[in-house]
Amino acid sequence: MENSAQTAPSEKKRASIPPGVLVAAAVAVAGLAGFWYLGRPAPPKEPAPLTGAAKAYVRSLKLSNVDMQAHESYLKQSIVEITGNLGNTGDRVLRTVEINCVFYDPDGEVVLRERVAIINRKTGALAPGEIKPFRMAFDNVPEGWNQSMPQMVIAAIDFS
Repeated sequence: MENSAQTAPSEKKRASIPPGVLVAAAVAVAGLAGFWYLGRPAPPKEPAPLTGAAKAYVRSLKLSNVDMQAHESYLKQSIVEITGNLGNTGDRVLRTVEINCVFYDPDGEVVLRERVAIINRKTGALAPGEIKPFRMAFDNVPEGWNQSMPQMVIAAIDFS
């Protein structure tokens, strides 16, 4: 009899990924996720509403000589500029005063709402009885606005 050598079925060699490659891939994925998380813009911070004392003090602020002009910048961009004076008829020193300027289209829909500081560290505090000039420039008012003075609402007051 013939001695037939039975050969064992050949085992398929499993492809294995070296552990170092797995660790490197995990680190790369974690790094990309970290860059994505840190690189995304922060959600817009909702400004704090006026405090009770600030709401009561709004009556002591007087806007006067408010004027609006539109002109073209050197870069052929339309600039809307609002100037005027802010008077403090109250008895407290103001460190910051911010105004919400709301621009509308001809149908009365809001096309731009922008918060602007008219009294801040740069301009200096506003003492009781004092009047200071202010200037607000807007280069991002959409073409469709109604060309009239925006609504201006006191948004924030910080006392010294």
